[in-house]
Amino acid sequence: MTREPEAVPVPDDGTIPNNRLPFLVYRAVWSGDDGKPRGPEWFESRFAANGWTASWRNGVYAYHHYHSNTHEVLGVYAGRAVVRVGGEAGFDAEIRAGDVVVIPAGGGHKRISSSRDFGVVGAYPDGASCDMRYGKPGERPSADRAIDAVALPRTDPIYGDEGPLVRIWKDPPPRRST
Repeated sequence: MTREPEAVPVPDDGTIPNNRLPFLVYRAVWSGDDGKPRGPEWFESRFAANGWTASWRNGVYAYHHYHSNTHEVLGVYAGRAVVRVGGEAGFDAEIRAGDVVVIPAGGGHKRISSSRDFGVVGAYPDGASCDMRYGKPGERPSADRAIDAVALPRTDPIYGDEGPLVRIWKDPPPRRST
């Protein structure tokens, strides 16, 4: 069963550029009748099958950062957290084991709080290697140009070719700056 994600647009806040593409938050994507959480291997396998590779396991940094050269997916395999997306003017997403967040290139994110066992698997479309940006003076306009050059992913990291990301991100509105 395909679960529709929450699609949350977040405008440029002047420091964190964000993207014309909305953040996507998929709730409880675990498959199977038992409803029990799967381990990190489940996300690694699912992401890789859909072309989102170069995966890693860890948490989310406790400071604002973004990637100007690629989109990112986070699959929560353990625990729970509150992650602020979009910079200080963004929104707080409460996420827990089984949830997935897709962060568009330029989308700021930072951990606000988490349980001790919080863990995510991250990955990038086509195994891209991400850069690290922090909203510091001087990062823009080069970061804006890099964000605008990032191609749309060919697949949804959970549901593949026909997944919601492909449809939702197909015709995004123009970028708005502050």
